Amino acid sequence: MKRDFYEILGVTKSASADEIKKAYRKVAMQFHPDRNPGDKEAEEKFKEAANAYEILSDADKKAKYDRHGHAAFGPGTGGGGFSGGGMNTEDIFSQFGDIFGDDMFGNFFGGGSRSRSSAGRARGQRGSNLRIKLKLTFEEMAKGVTKNVKVKKHVACTTCGGSGAKDKSSVQTCATCSGSGQVRRVSNTFLGQMQTVTTCPTCNGEGTSITAKCTGCKGEGRVYGEETISIDIPAGVHEGMQLSMSGKGNAGERGGSMGDLIIQIEEEPHAELHRDGLNVAYDLYISFPDAAFGTQVEVPTIDGRAKIKIPPGTQSGKIFRLKGKGFPEVQGYNKGDQLIHVNVWTPQHIGAEEKEMLEKLNASDNFKPNPNKSDKSFFDRVREAFS
Repeated sequence: MKRDFYEILGVTKSASADEIKKAYRKVAMQFHPDRNPGDKEAEEKFKEAANAYEILSDADKKAKYDRHGHAAFGPGTGGGGFSGGGMNTEDIFSQFGDIFGDDMFGNFFGGGSRSRSSAGRARGQRGSNLRIKLKLTFEEMAKGVTKNVKVKKHVACTTCGGSGAKDKSSVQTCATCSGSGQVRRVSNTFLGQMQTVTTCPTCNGEGTSITAKCTGCKGEGRVYGEETISIDIPAGVHEGMQLSMSGKGNAGERGGSMGDLIIQIEEEPHAELHRDGLNVAYDLYISFPDAAFGTQVEVPTIDGRAKIKIPPGTQSGKIFRLKGKGFPEVQGYNKGDQLIHVNVWTPQHIGAEEKEMLEKLNASDNFKPNPNKSDKSFFDRVREAFS
């Protein structure tokens, strides 16, 4: 089971944006890979903290999380799955590296000697997120479905492999930073020597420069194209819910990390049913004789048609419940029901003979309205309709 995001960062729901940022920085520094080399558990906690900060630092995402918990962002993890575990270490440095600060890398971690400083942390520019709308039927939302969707977006250039260079010889090591992507400066202070690390201004942190650009992408490392993406929709999603697929958005420039794909769920109206939270509602119309004598009818459900018995003497407004015939809860065990609202149909046109028969029936005490009920009788409604 996933841990609560507030618990991961050690803050309360009322924490301010600054408090959340400070808490994330503290936890991330504690489990930073450079401080815990080879410690897989620390690395997972580092990613876990980044996932928590990704949600809680965004006002819209935080509001959704406060309302729906982890269910607001889907159940998948990793490998291009839904948000909540799909971030890798490079994504974290790309998105949130500024929170740590270059000085922090230089002072605490020996100048940021990890390979990411020269190749991964600041290489290229991260691709933007991509948003699409996906319309689903009641059946697809109730059972879950896999959709193959063609998405027009920026994709990595196949000519240069995303590097933006004409060939390998066109990629030169930056002379300013010697390929590290960072420039270190040592200054004397009253406390002694202080080392600071900043992004190389010549190569913008990439560690390399391109002498001849790729003709296919003009040096950008990406082109506009189309990709077919397989999207696994969990059972129980609803109108307005947003799901996120890590690394399925626009390709970054010159080898930069991929953006995310944001999927907004839209509900395709059902011809006969309508949704009420986890429940499904259906308006059933029956005739007065069927209500009086009882009958058996078929009603539509998400799973097909089902037969129900209408007992004799059923009143208009009666609600029957089909247990477990509604929508499941995302990442939960609850399941809604189908509610069947009975409406006794009043005929809009009656003949003289029918009217005479109804008048005779209305004279019977058995057809008088219940004095304990405020509703008018069937015959009162018929008389008003044709008076």
